[in-house]
Amino acid sequence: MSKFASALVRWQKRHGRRDLPWQGTRDPYRIWLSEVMLQQTQVSAVIPYYERFLRRFPTLEALAAATEDEVLQLWSGLGYYARGRNLHAAAKAVVAAGSFPKNSDQIEALPGIGKSTAAAIAAFAFGERAAILDGNVKRVLARFFGIAGWPGEKAVESALWERANQLLPKKEIETYTQALMDLGATLCVRTPKCDLCPVNRGCMARKEGKTAQIPAPRPRKALPQKAVTWLLLLDRGQILLEKRPAPGIWGGLWSFPEAPAKDVESHCRRVLACEVNSKEALDTVEHGFTHFRLRIQPLLCQVTRRRNLGQPGLLWIDVDDVRAAAIPTPVRTIVNRLSGIRAASTRE
Repeated sequence: MSKFASALVRWQKRHGRRDLPWQGTRDPYRIWLSEVMLQQTQVSAVIPYYERFLRRFPTLEALAAATEDEVLQLWSGLGYYARGRNLHAAAKAVVAAGSFPKNSDQIEALPGIGKSTAAAIAAFAFGERAAILDGNVKRVLARFFGIAGWPGEKAVESALWERANQLLPKKEIETYTQALMDLGATLCVRTPKCDLCPVNRGCMARKEGKTAQIPAPRPRKALPQKAVTWLLLLDRGQILLEKRPAPGIWGGLWSFPEAPAKDVESHCRRVLACEVNSKEALDTVEHGFTHFRLRIQPLLCQVTRRRNLGQPGLLWIDVDDVRAAAIPTPVRTIVNRLSGIRAASTRE
């Protein structure tokens, strides 16, 4: 075992995290669920979702038997909803196959699972000697070996994978893998705690005073803005939701219908099968994505007539029940505002 791996294993046994709800198990379903939820999401945010998800779907078979709506309802607020859709699709594939795949190559073939996630699942569930390279681990290895550049660049990522594979110990792979994750999450952070690091003596970035420069940040680009109009169609205490197409932003979730800002009445009549007689612009809501910012203009509309055509993808629901549906964060924000408006109106 290399000095690097030995130091990490010793540190993990003394100082690493051992009380997370997905630790202490070999159940590939629970490990897989945690690894998917932890992608681009902090541990503190994941824990309540993980526990709630397992209460509802305690086994992989229970998840496979659920509807996509049920899965996305529990995922609502966690973000990156393709993860939830892929998790559901993969669960169905595993149940159809009869057993969970036993190695990282087979695990990676499941929907939504990349190379690093597959390796982590294989290491923790089956003890496979496989290298991981999530965002935290990239930062650890880039600093330790002094690999400059942005980790998203092909050459930089290739160099990091090479190092990750070279460092793999022949034993205690689970402890080593968890140590890498914990080191990157607790000590080798943006402002690193180098004095507490078990491998600080060999760290090139520390020796050269470059911990602030390594790894290099993602090249910054001005984010484009997109403006949309959402319709809050109210009729006798109910409001209309529209299911967003998948794949796509918030695919599979329920949202307010989008409409051309200058053609609201016609859109309602032609597409949403209802007539409206008033429109009130509410405060705009902004929501950030990786590649653009979304500016949402909610229009509160009173419906005078609606045709019950049973259209797929459209749902009239009591306003008070919207929060329990599978909805994205901006919809929840607007519903909370709408409830405040209605409450104030009732008091007047």
